Amino acid sequence: MKTRTLGNTGFKISEVGLGCWQLGGDFGPIDRSAVNGIFSAAQEADINFYDTADVYGGGQSESYIGQAVHGMQDKPFVASKYGRGAGTYPDGYSLTDLRDSLKRAQDRLQTDCIDLIQLHCIPTEVMQRGEIFDWLRTVQQEKHIQYFGASVETVEEGLICAQHDDLSSLQVIFNIFRQKLVDELLPVADEKDIGIIARLPLASGLLSGKFKADTQFDKTDHRNFNKDGDAFNVGETFAGIPFEKGVELAAAIKEKTPEGYTTAQMAMRWILDHPAVTTIIPGASRPEQVLENAKVSELPSLPQSLHDDLRAFYQNEVAAHIRGVY
Repeated sequence: MKTRTLGNTGFKISEVGLGCWQLGGDFGPIDRSAVNGIFSAAQEADINFYDTADVYGGGQSESYIGQAVHGMQDKPFVASKYGRGAGTYPDGYSLTDLRDSLKRAQDRLQTDCIDLIQLHCIPTEVMQRGEIFDWLRTVQQEKHIQYFGASVETVEEGLICAQHDDLSSLQVIFNIFRQKLVDELLPVADEKDIGIIARLPLASGLLSGKFKADTQFDKTDHRNFNKDGDAFNVGETFAGIPFEKGVELAAAIKEKTPEGYTTAQMAMRWILDHPAVTTIIPGASRPEQVLENAKVSELPSLPQSLHDDLRAFYQNEVAAHIRGVY
């Protein structure tokens, strides 16, 4: 597993991390044995970056990570999030609320200091006011956290956050279906030494090329209840593309997969070929998925001709179908 330095932190993290949203049960039920297998596979693959949030399963994801990491000799770099909890979102933000939320997260993660805390898709106007960044600096000085960043939904929000020179990271939706960031945000992040954490690298699984128009998802899976943005930002599910159209587009992309790659690996390698990106955080519900994802780090870069083809495909076939803020 190759590593890249996460922004201004100095930490070298694995190019392929472990997205832990699914450990909260938000992709369907998951039991302890499955979770243990996922963590074991991550260790086997030398994955040393885990991404979670306090609202994933109401803290279940953080608790699973805390239990797993507590017994590890070489502990991974753990990033969590703040800002979407009940009583906080959309207008309950304060230093006291932030500090109290972090203390609860510390208990679940079994740590006195969280490696990285990220603002979790908070309202744009809260970012613009700026006081929340001062609160982050305060809890950093109090050693509740080592570093802070932000998970954002739009290029505009990313640029607002990037104005703060001590911001360590930006977590963004970035994949073959969501390329707007290439021209507008990635160059700024690269210039300012802000790490880019790419979430939804497979567009909720669409870019694996394995779904069909009649694929069904568990009733507790956000790919069922949020496919049209009924619960939260539609862009967090299938990259904001209507499912049936996404299946059609993914089938066309599958035809472009070069020899030696699965379609999912091609999609993730495409992201890592952008030097501004620090890590991708695919989720996994089975150990074998973790190991398959990890192989992407060792695969060669895609040819420029394929990059050009996928860029044109996005512009001509995909961009018009994206819904939600972007």
